[in-house]
Amino acid sequence: MPRLIPAAALLALAALPAAPALAAPAAPKQTVMPENPEARAFQEQFGFSDAVVHGDTVYLSGVVAGAPPAGADPVEHYARTFERIGAILARAGSSWDDVLDITTFHTDIDASLTPLSAAKNRYVKAPFPTWTAIGVRRLYEPTAVVEIKVVARLTAKAKGKR
Repeated sequence: MPRLIPAAALLALAALPAAPALAAPAAPKQTVMPENPEARAFQEQFGFSDAVVHGDTVYLSGVVAGAPPAGADPVEHYARTFERIGAILARAGSSWDDVLDITTFHTDIDASLTPLSAAKNRYVKAPFPTWTAIGVRRLYEPTAVVEIKVVARLTAKAKGKR
């Protein structure tokens, strides 16, 4: 005699989530290394890249800026660091418009935050990414006073090329 399953049990089984389909393996990460041979050798020695692209996300290593030279305009000095970051973003298939998160590390946050912010605002436009500014005792590079780390998404055009 066939066994009957109560309707409540059938409803409970129907409410269970379906087993997840096996996901396709993630694409391997792609690295962006410096074009300058000396910078590349340094990064290979310490084992890091200018940027890593994984999926639709671009992760940049921190880019450092030294103290502005005496008499130099600090905004212009920091703008060169943002230009370098912009070049790395472009090589990775991204742009300032795609930046999602900025983290800055400052050895003297009171002295560097205002001119750094003015330089940043030349490149970063609304809708603004998140930004966290952190005061630190020191950075790896002895002359560095600021380090800037960025996370971005791939530019829509770059997604189609990958």
